[in-house]
Amino acid sequence: MKRRVVVTGLGAVTPIGNNVEEFWQGIQEGRVGIGPITKFDTTEYKVKIAAEVKNFKAADYMDFKAAKRMEAFSQYAVAAAKEAFAQSGISMEDEDPYRVGVIVGSGVGSLQAIEREYAKLLDKGPAKVNLLLVPMMISNMAAGNVSIQLGAKGKCTDVVTACASGTHSIGDAYRAIQCGDADVMIAGGTENAITPVGVSGFTNMTALTTCNDPEHASIPFDKNRSGFVLGEGAGIAVLEELEHAKKRGAKILAEVVGYGATADAHHITAPAEDGSGAAKAMSLAMEEAGIVPEQVDYINAHGTSTPLNDLSETRAIKLAFGDAAYKVKINSTKSMIGHLLGAAGGVEFVTCVKSILDGYIHQTVNSSESDGECDLDYCFGAPCRQEVTYAMSNSLGFGGHNATLLIKKYED
Repeated sequence: MKRRVVVTGLGAVTPIGNNVEEFWQGIQEGRVGIGPITKFDTTEYKVKIAAEVKNFKAADYMDFKAAKRMEAFSQYAVAAAKEAFAQSGISMEDEDPYRVGVIVGSGVGSLQAIEREYAKLLDKGPAKVNLLLVPMMISNMAAGNVSIQLGAKGKCTDVVTACASGTHSIGDAYRAIQCGDADVMIAGGTENAITPVGVSGFTNMTALTTCNDPEHASIPFDKNRSGFVLGEGAGIAVLEELEHAKKRGAKILAEVVGYGATADAHHITAPAEDGSGAAKAMSLAMEEAGIVPEQVDYINAHGTSTPLNDLSETRAIKLAFGDAAYKVKINSTKSMIGHLLGAAGGVEFVTCVKSILDGYIHQTVNSSESDGECDLDYCFGAPCRQEVTYAMSNSLGFGGHNATLLIKKYED
């Protein structure tokens, strides 16, 4: 029999708060973390806004020498992982470190390092390129640095599936514990891609909205949606085998009961228009949990605010849920924090667990009027207070990657 997997810790660095408490307070207030880009001069850019992390100081989470050897995406991951690990109450002195693993995904790694060192190469020649460029820029370094900082010596990997990276990371960590590869896994996603190249690339492929009004730019499922807003941050969870958690008297926050992963096999950037791949991921997660669509209380949608994504995801929910699609509550956290790419699934997993704990489903902020086939209950206008027993989180990535996690209120 598969081992049961529970959540015992959460951590977050986001555009509306640099820990879970601040983030969740911002969610409940409907705070929008989108504003003018401060990281570079946007005079010549069509897109001038993003959802930046604010007032983050690496020195609050690690020593100066360690911070200097990490790019921001790794720093965010370490900060969120340390928060989650502290909440879990796990002491590495009491653990077999080879039974504690890390899976932290990043879709991009560090564009900053590449841009910065390439400029040096052109201006001053190859001898001036930082000798630590490669270990600072590659995406697996978030997981590596979390492992080093926490002393976790078990399975340590980096899932890279674009915007589904965080969700796949948590799903793969769940599988690792189920199958007995680990007792504890630190998992999630991290990203920091608000750079000239990052913004230019997404803008020129018409993925980003060119609406520069922070209150009307990220409006998932709204008829006037025109693209996503680039965000950054990290979301990390500590997953633990149930009996291991109970033996040490851990406070259990929720249980992971289903995971579905599929591919559209359709297009490098566009999702399958009929939503069939994402629908199958949702169905697989429900099948594993042994539930029917009517039992799902809430879906945290991928909901990027792009015309095609929101439409195809709506079709996917209808395919997977049938008539129950019109009864389930759906929202998009991206309405407040933008699209965190590889970190999105991690932060949205945190949102699902907090929704279960507090019986609170946030509204899709600033979205007000759906149209056409986007006719489900997207929590426009107001949040919903209700008991949440089953919460689902969807993530969809360039390349046709689909990932769904199903989280349940914990019952012994």
